[in-house]
Amino acid sequence: MKVRFDKDLSEPVDIPQAGIDRAIEILRSGRLFRYGEFSGGESEVAALERDFADYMNRKYAVAVNSCGAALFVALKSIGVVTGDEVLVNAFTLAPVPGAVEHAGAQPLLVECDENCCINLDDLSAKISTGVKVLLLSHMRGHIADMGRIQDMCARNNVILLEDCAHTLGARWNGRLSGSFGHVSCFSLQSFKHINAGEGGIIVTDNADVAAKAILYSGSYMLYEQNGARPPIEAFEKYRYQIPNFSLRMQEITAAVARPQLVLVEQRQARWARCYQLIVSLLADVEGIRFPSRGDAEDFVPSSLQFSLPALSATSISRFISICKGKGVDIKWFGASEPAGFTSTPAHWRYIRQSTTVDTTLAMLSKLCDLRLPQSLTDADCRTLAHILSESLTEVHDTSR
Repeated sequence: MKVRFDKDLSEPVDIPQAGIDRAIEILRSGRLFRYGEFSGGESEVAALERDFADYMNRKYAVAVNSCGAALFVALKSIGVVTGDEVLVNAFTLAPVPGAVEHAGAQPLLVECDENCCINLDDLSAKISTGVKVLLLSHMRGHIADMGRIQDMCARNNVILLEDCAHTLGARWNGRLSGSFGHVSCFSLQSFKHINAGEGGIIVTDNADVAAKAILYSGSYMLYEQNGARPPIEAFEKYRYQIPNFSLRMQEITAAVARPQLVLVEQRQARWARCYQLIVSLLADVEGIRFPSRGDAEDFVPSSLQFSLPALSATSISRFISICKGKGVDIKWFGASEPAGFTSTPAHWRYIRQSTTVDTTLAMLSKLCDLRLPQSLTDADCRTLAHILSESLTEVHDTSR
């Protein structure tokens, strides 16, 4: 019997009824802007900032309109200026080097290893070249050895900026992702762990960085209304010096996001179960490899990555086509043209880099990506594993 998968793998996480009700309430009031007069004494965005800072156990949080905006504002707030080089791992999403370019700086790409993490040897070689910032992207939820990375940054006086778009709720050695960086940024985009459509949050313990980020985000002179801000005195030396980039979060976004923060751990458990079940079912299938994940990494697998090391580009393309015919949409980082969320350094031709990242490109040429919606049942996971295994067998049969 021919097996077909009939669920939408791009299905985002649900929005709780409390978030929907609050959003409707705000729509009826007409008060969609985060600054102004609020009868309840606090805007919804300010409440989200306070809640998020509490969840992360960080002093300050600044809500903006996207994670890309958060990265840009964070870079500006830690002192990145035109002409600077910023270290960025080569396996990441396009908005990450895009934020560096937006800040007037130049990405200096660092190789990644076969486990989708930044290559620590290449980082060690490049971090001592006089750069000021490492923008570390935990791409697709893969977390490198944060102890070694922190040590490297400390020894070389490099500021660590964490991009945690894919790791809200994840931990390394028991510590939350986003608690290692001088500054860290999170995403509330629909396919992330909190679905608000779009949105970003910056967290830090540094009062100067937080004050600058609030001003850059576009607070006018209403920064007292931020929910997790530094003391007012922190703004005095910057408020006439920093431009307003109008990158604020608006009230509807925060209303939708807030009730989901308490669901992060529950969602993490569901994703982990699906991930582990699929990986275990495919563990003995020849020709498929999953990135190794160490005991220190407590990850949040909202997607699953695997490589097909023995297949040619033509065969991988064939595999993806067969899977699609069975209802399983797989993304491939090795495609010659960027598609959706799978662009690679080969497609970022605005980057002027003197060194190559051939190891990363070779890894990406074999790397596939599968979304794991929260609605997956154990039966769905078994169907997905069956289709992947069966499709791989078909490719091997036709290539013999």
